[in-house]
Amino acid sequence: MDVSTASVPAPSAAREPGVRGLVADSWQRCEACGIRPDSGPPPPLRWTSEELGAYRRAHPLAAVLPLFRELLGAGAADDGHVFAVGDAGGALLWVEGDTAAMRRAERMHFVEGAVWSERQAGTNAPGTALELGRPVQIVTGEHYSAAVHAWSCAAAPVRDPVTGRVLGVVDLSGGATIATPPALAAVRAAALAAEAHLARLPSVPLLGPDGAPAFPGEVRLLALGRDSAVLDHAGRERHLSPRHSEIVLALALARRGVTGDRLAVDLSEREVPASTLRAEMTRLRAALGPELLGSRPYALLRPVRTDFDDVSRLLADGRVGEALARYPGPLLPRSEAPAVVAHRRSLEQQLRGAVLGSGDARLLRRWVEAAWGAEDLGAWAALARTLPAGSPQHAAAAARARALNLETAVFPQVRRHAAVLQRSRA
Repeated sequence: MDVSTASVPAPSAAREPGVRGLVADSWQRCEACGIRPDSGPPPPLRWTSEELGAYRRAHPLAAVLPLFRELLGAGAADDGHVFAVGDAGGALLWVEGDTAAMRRAERMHFVEGAVWSERQAGTNAPGTALELGRPVQIVTGEHYSAAVHAWSCAAAPVRDPVTGRVLGVVDLSGGATIATPPALAAVRAAALAAEAHLARLPSVPLLGPDGAPAFPGEVRLLALGRDSAVLDHAGRERHLSPRHSEIVLALALARRGVTGDRLAVDLSEREVPASTLRAEMTRLRAALGPELLGSRPYALLRPVRTDFDDVSRLLADGRVGEALARYPGPLLPRSEAPAVVAHRRSLEQQLRGAVLGSGDARLLRRWVEAAWGAEDLGAWAALARTLPAGSPQHAAAAARARALNLETAVFPQVRRHAAVLQRSRA
């Protein structure tokens, strides 16, 4: 495989000549997640060292770590590379190999406990292999993040031989020799050997740091039309406090994670002391668990699907009726957190514009009959225009539009006059 980066363009959502299809598709996913190719926070750490140790001891891939060391470890140390083993969510459980290569890997946060899923680290062999469910090789400039362009890597998922469930991933990372067919063949063979070894062992459940079953599935976040969000993960529903709702929503919007300073700005227009934010994050971590909330930077460590993203996707597909049906109300309507307010307004404007532009009387009526649309002058006027002239429904909608127009024109003047009289009396 040619390892030259001269012909590899900067990551873009557009399909570029000379860029492999799986790489271009991965770049599109990264761009959709809001990942920046030129800068941004490093992949977040999922656990403390104690939590990582407990999780590794309970993980099924611990049973095949000696096999990985035998097949990949010695060669990595001799050839100036590193090999890594990660879990199904892309968190690196073990990173071993050449000492100098390990130091270079540390500078880009390719370390034990860091999350190298596509969602957190951009296009990379471990993350993309997990995303696609098959062996993948990523060469130098094919990485989405510029910080990784000096590296090439090859990775393969490891599956439970009984259920077929992905248990994790094995990876080789390093220089030019990793960008060759033998490197990809090596990790594929190591994954197959691990699966054959696991097939001879008793079935071991995948456990988290606390000993409870760990589920690598997505997180579901519901925040529309409610003052407190609901987070659903692995069959467990968590009703968050209003403040924790704001934090989780801000992290979901940030995608890749945020620093404490940035998160404080997202949560309040007033200064939030660092100690206050750390205490709140500690409480949230206790509520969610270390498998969901990472630090340095703060980030959600599982793929998050939100009800407000569902509405946005339906609007992008032109399915306005379905989007309106999935919209029970504004996003955390009582929240004054700047990040929440901005996204609430943006989503409402998108949905309102789509409904008004549809010319569909049924959608317009559903909008004005909802609490958030009852005072919408533009929507009532649009509804009146879509109804047959002379019909009672047209007359009612037109009358409501005229009344709102009068209130809009008169009430501000009344309030101004009242304020002037109040000041003069004072």
